[in-house]
Amino acid sequence: MISLPCLHQSLSRPSLFLLSSSSPFTPPLLLSLSSPSMKPILLHSSKPLHVKCCSTSPCSEPDPHHARPVSALKIAIIGFGNYGQFLAKTLVSQGHIILAHSRSNYSHVADKLGVSFFINPHDLCEQHPEVILLCTSIISTEHVLRTLPLQRLKRSTLLVDVLSVKEFAKSLLLDVLPPDFDIVCSHPMFGPQSAKQSWKGLFFVYEKIRIGNEASRVQRCEDFLRIFQSEGCKMVEMSCQEHDKFAAGSQFMTHTVGRVLDMLGLESTPINTKGYETLLDLVENTCRDSFDLYYGLFLYNKSALEMVERLDLAFDALRNELFGRLHYVVRKQLFEKGEKGKSSQDICYQNGAALASTSNALRSIPYEFKGKISEGVDDSSKLKIAIVGFGNFGRFLAKILARQGHSVLAYSRTDYRDVAQKMGISFFSDANDLCEEHPEVILLCTSILSTEKVLKSLPLQRLKRSTLFVDVLSVKEFPRNLFLQHLPSDFDILCTHPMFGPESGRNGWNGLAFVFDKVRVGSDERRVARCNRFLDIFAREGCRMMEMSCAEHDWHAAGSQFVTHTTGRVLEKLDLESTPINTKGYEILLQLVENTAGDSFELYYGLFMYNVNAMEQLDRIDFAFESLKKQLFGRLHGVLHEELFGNSEKFELLLEKSVERNGAALSSSLESVKIS
Repeated sequence: MISLPCLHQSLSRPSLFLLSSSSPFTPPLLLSLSSPSMKPILLHSSKPLHVKCCSTSPCSEPDPHHARPVSALKIAIIGFGNYGQFLAKTLVSQGHIILAHSRSNYSHVADKLGVSFFINPHDLCEQHPEVILLCTSIISTEHVLRTLPLQRLKRSTLLVDVLSVKEFAKSLLLDVLPPDFDIVCSHPMFGPQSAKQSWKGLFFVYEKIRIGNEASRVQRCEDFLRIFQSEGCKMVEMSCQEHDKFAAGSQFMTHTVGRVLDMLGLESTPINTKGYETLLDLVENTCRDSFDLYYGLFLYNKSALEMVERLDLAFDALRNELFGRLHYVVRKQLFEKGEKGKSSQDICYQNGAALASTSNALRSIPYEFKGKISEGVDDSSKLKIAIVGFGNFGRFLAKILARQGHSVLAYSRTDYRDVAQKMGISFFSDANDLCEEHPEVILLCTSILSTEKVLKSLPLQRLKRSTLFVDVLSVKEFPRNLFLQHLPSDFDILCTHPMFGPESGRNGWNGLAFVFDKVRVGSDERRVARCNRFLDIFAREGCRMMEMSCAEHDWHAAGSQFVTHTTGRVLEKLDLESTPINTKGYEILLQLVENTAGDSFELYYGLFMYNVNAMEQLDRIDFAFESLKKQLFGRLHGVLHEELFGNSEKFELLLEKSVERNGAALSSSLESVKIS
C-alpha cells in the first residue's frame, strides 16, 4: 500500500497543518472544524463518558397504557430527499402537520405522503412551523441554512438537524441562527435501509444545545424527542464532541470498509460462509448512501483522518505478517533444504501458476447432493471413522459423529485422552495402533500447514486397502494434489470443506454449506455406498450439500473466505470496541471480528499460501483502498485549492482589467504582490 506520510500527525505537513490549526492560512470553510479553544479529541480517552439514556432499557418494553401520547407539532422538513421522506412517513403517521421544502420539486411525492410541499422557502417560513427539521446533506447544510429567510419565522422556533456529524452542526447553528432560536442537535443512528422494518431498539442521539426557559419551549422540545421515543428508539443524550469521537470509530469506519468492499464487486457465491454473508450485508447497508455523505463524514469529523491512517497501517501490518512468513518459508526452502527436493508448498505454487490460466475452463456448475438421506442411522449405515487431528475442529465434528452412532477413533500429537473419554471416543497416542483398528474412513482434521507432515507420518501400510481418506481443509486444490501424490492408488479420496466451524455452527448445521469433490472413489458398489454414507452424516444435519471441483471451490473461496478473514484481521488490529451508539453496520463489523479472531494466524496464512487466487484478492483490496483514499483526498484538495487560490485568481483578473483601463504597465510588479 502506498505510504501517505502526510497523514501522520507527527510530521509537519502543510495539508495537515491546514486541517488542524486556525492559522491565518486556514481556509474559511475549515475554520468551523477547529477553534483555538477546542482541545483535540483522543480516540482512547481515559476521561469518563457521561451518557444519559432517556428511554426504557433494552431489557424492558415500554408499557403502551402508561406511554404519554405524542402532541401534534407543525414540523417543516428542509431537504425532502431520501432521508427527509423517510422521516416524514413516520411523522405523518403520528399525526403531526408536516411541511416540506427542497431544491428539487418533490410535490408529487409529498402529496402521496400527506405532506404540504413548498417550492419557495419564504412561503414555508410564513406558515410559522414550530420545528424546522434540517434533513440536508452535510456538505450543503451551511448553504441551505444561510439562504433560509429566518426573519419570516417566529422567534424561538426550534431548529433540529439530523446530520451524521455533530460538532460541525452545532458550531454552524450557533453561528447562523438568531440567539432567541432553540437548537437541538440530533442523529438518528439509522436510515431507510437499516430501519426498513421499524425503529425499535435503534439509537437516537441528541444534545439540547440551547432551549429557552419558558415551559412551552421546554415542552415543545420534549414533544419532539418523544416522536422517536414512542417508536421504540434508544434515546441517548450525549455531547456533540463525544458523539463525533465515537462516530469516527464506528460510523466512519463502517462506511469506509463498506465502500472498499463495494469496489471489489463482491457477489454471493454458492458456498457463502456466515462471515461472508455479513460482508455482503455491510455492502448493502452502505452502498446506497451517496459519496457526499461519506465525504462529509470524513471532512467534518476531526477524528476521521486518524481512522483512515489507522486502517492504512493495520492493512500494511497484516500484509507484512503474510509476506514475512512467506519470506521465511522460501528462505528455509532455498538455503536450509538445498536441493533435497521440493516441498508441497513449491508444488502448490507451480500447480497454481498452471491452474490460474485454466481456472475458467475448470469451473463447474455446483449441484446439490442427491444421496439418500436416511431417517436414522442403522447398524449397516454406521461407519468406523478415525479422526486424525483432535484439536478444536476435530472435536467439533466428533460430537456429531458420535451422536449419530458412528464408531469414532481419534489420534493427535497432543494427548486428548481425557477429553475423548468424556465424549465416548477411543483415543490413540500411537498412529500405528490407530491404523491397526482398520477404520473405514480416515478424517484428516489437521491444520493446513501441518497436513503434509502428518499425512507422510501415517503408517498407511497398516490400513486396509481402499480405505477412504477425507480432508476438511479450507483450501482444496492443495490437499487434492497431496493425496494424489502420496496415497496408494487403491485408496479412495474425498476432498471436503464444511463451510462452518465451532462458532458459526454452534447452533446447528442446518442450511450451512458443505462442499465436496469425489476425487477418486472406486467403482465397486460397496465403496460408492461408503462414500455416500459419509456424506449422509452432513446431509442429515441439514447442510446444503454442494458437489464442486476443488479448482472451483478455491476460486470462490478466495473471493469470499479469504476476503472475509482479511477484513476481520485488519479490523482486529484496530481494537474496535462497542460504543454507546453502535449502528447496525458497526455491529456487523464487531461480529465479523469476533467470528475471525478465534481462528489462528496459521489458518489465515494457509488460506493465503495454498490458494492461488488469494494474492490477486489481496492486491484488489489494496487497490480499492488506495482508490478510495484518492477520492477523499482528491476532493479535499479541490476544496483547499478553491479556498487558497480562488481569491488570487479573482485579484489577478481585476489587475488585468485595471491595466486595460489605465494603460499602466503593472505586469512587472505582479510578482511582488502577495495575496494573504
